[in-house]
Amino acid sequence: MPAALKARIAARVADTNFSAYVSEVLAREGIRPSIGSVGDAYDNALMECVIGLFKTECIRTTVFQPGPYRNVTDVEWATAGWVDWHNNRRLHSSLEYQTPEEFEHAHYAALNREPAPV
Repeated sequence: MPAALKARIAARVADTNFSAYVSEVLAREGIRPSIGSVGDAYDNALMECVIGLFKTECIRTTVFQPGPYRNVTDVEWATAGWVDWHNNRRLHSSLEYQTPEEFEHAHYAALNREPAPV
C-alpha cells in the first residue's frame, strides 16, 4: 500500500464519518457492498462480527505477533496469519468441531460419490 494512501487512511480513522469515507473509496474503485443500503458499506452484521473476532483473536493477543505491533507491516503479517488460521485451521462448533478445510473436503467428497465407469 502506498505511503500516501496509508497517511490518508490514518487521518480518516479518527474521523467520526469513517464509514462514509470507506463507502466513498469502495464506490470510487467500483466495489459495491454485498448487503445493506447503497453507500453503507459497514451496515453488515457479518462484517461487524468478523471484525470483532479479528480484534479479539488477532490484534488484542500475542498469538499471531510476538510482542507489540511496531508498524503496519507487523499488523499485515499478523492479519495474514489470522486469516489463514480462520479460513483453514480453526475448529468450529457449527462444523461438528472440524476445521473449515476438513468440512469442505468432506462436503465435496460426499458430492462426488458416483461410481466410476467400468
